Amino acid sequence: MPSHGPDFTSVGTGRPGEPSASRNRVDLTGEAADLLRRLTGIHGPLMFHQSGGCCDGSSPMCFPAGEFLTSEADVHLGDLAVEGLDEPVPFWMSVSQYEYWKHTYLTVDVVKGRGSGFSAEAPEGVRFLIRSRLLTDEELAAFGISAPRLRPVGPRGPGSGPTARGRPR
Repeated sequence: MPSHGPDFTSVGTGRPGEPSASRNRVDLTGEAADLLRRLTGIHGPLMFHQSGGCCDGSSPMCFPAGEFLTSEADVHLGDLAVEGLDEPVPFWMSVSQYEYWKHTYLTVDVVKGRGSGFSAEAPEGVRFLIRSRLLTDEELAAFGISAPRLRPVGPRGPGSGPTARGRPR
């Protein structure tokens, strides 16, 4: 598959609350790794894609590798190394979702419940989901990402806003 945008690789630590010591952007929990091993036994090599579409929401979808075609509208966030699998599991995200998630470290997890009928785990009675945390300042710098610009919330104090007539004081 062609690579579009940033390319980050995972080592599979599965600790979403801890800062990353390496250039990883996506990881997975032990439960997700177990499910990927089972699904690979059924479907062969797999891939993830996370879009922002109406039907699949923003959940990661798991497909047999190559079944979902990626394009310039997708970013390759990394390859999930799963012990016991011959090939890593690539993780792709739509550019629009990446703009929303780019300041976060993502961990693929699995929970009981019904997911998308198109995702490989659907018949198992579970679904993949993303857990996230904000990247540290050090990680942002390592990835070459600017810190998010935050707008102040609430009143800015007396004399700082427009008057009732719409002009500054």
